Amino acid sequence: MVEVQKWTTRRSSNPRLEGGHVSSTSAGSNDQSVVLDMIPGTPPSEGRNSAASATLVTAGIVASWYASNIGVLLLNKYLLSIYGYRYPIFLTILHMLSCAAYSSAAVHCLHLVPPQHIHSKRQLLKILILSAVFSFSVVCGNASLRYIPVSFNQAIGATTPFFTAVFAFLITCRRESPEVYLSLVPVVLGIVLASNSEPLFHLFGFLICVGSTAGRALKSVVQGIILTSESEKLHSMNLLLYMAPMSAAILLPFSIYIEGNVAAFTVEKASRDWTIVFLLAGNATVAYLVNLTNFLVTKHTSALTLQVLGNAKAAVAAVVSVLIFRNPVTVMGMTGFAVTVMGVVLYSEAKNRSKAIAVH
Repeated sequence: MVEVQKWTTRRSSNPRLEGGHVSSTSAGSNDQSVVLDMIPGTPPSEGRNSAASATLVTAGIVASWYASNIGVLLLNKYLLSIYGYRYPIFLTILHMLSCAAYSSAAVHCLHLVPPQHIHSKRQLLKILILSAVFSFSVVCGNASLRYIPVSFNQAIGATTPFFTAVFAFLITCRRESPEVYLSLVPVVLGIVLASNSEPLFHLFGFLICVGSTAGRALKSVVQGIILTSESEKLHSMNLLLYMAPMSAAILLPFSIYIEGNVAAFTVEKASRDWTIVFLLAGNATVAYLVNLTNFLVTKHTSALTLQVLGNAKAAVAAVVSVLIFRNPVTVMGMTGFAVTVMGVVLYSEAKNRSKAIAVH
């Protein structure tokens, strides 16, 4: 509650308070109390502490989101390119199994979100389709790190809005405003500049990274189409709970056919070097934390804040990777990345304005 403070003054001590401004409290008394103003009291310390605590919690969640996203990229790069664990499909399977186990604990044990169930074969088929697209995108993204630097990987990944607009038009015939399409020009121009000046450019790595980016955009468009019914919509944590094991099952035969008996190799490697166990376990855990912190950031921040943080995250990841792995960069490459990120910012602003106009 806000306390009201009363201040008293002696009669005739202030001529502005004479006459009607003075309220008598006792007859024949020389001293009369006067209420000068209804002054709000100082907010309780509990309120200030609560606001400060909420700010610290949000800052901690954002920092964890950045750390997990950058951490999984760096660990993937180290395992696949430097440590010599050249099995991106099997590594992705470990990620999916980790996400399935942790998601189950988060939903059924910690009750972070209410559990939801699949109610029909039609809904199950839709989730299976999403899982296939999701698997393709994640595997391509992980595999590209064998061939190209993290900084270039992030530059390519920043072009997701371009592919989203293309797939939305091709699949749903949804047209955007001219302003939105115009904002995509610097997105594409920037990645062209970055690609032409990338010292460690690798064609296959570039192509599968583009495939990963396109797959991520396709998943968002397909998800918006096939899970539109209120009865079929799933919370992101529940959706991950169902998609992760399906994705692992989809990837398993490809891993066996393309990569061979990776499990036997991993066990043999661990018998000589226990580091691989900690690296794989830590990598799989951080892969889940990416999804958990993404959910928490979405919950604790606004949509605009999330867009700004997301645009900055790719740049931060690129800088950190260059500092750690010391891969060469050029001024033209950095300029291209900056142009792409600027285009993404313009795209986000244009989309927001289009939505606001559509609402009004």
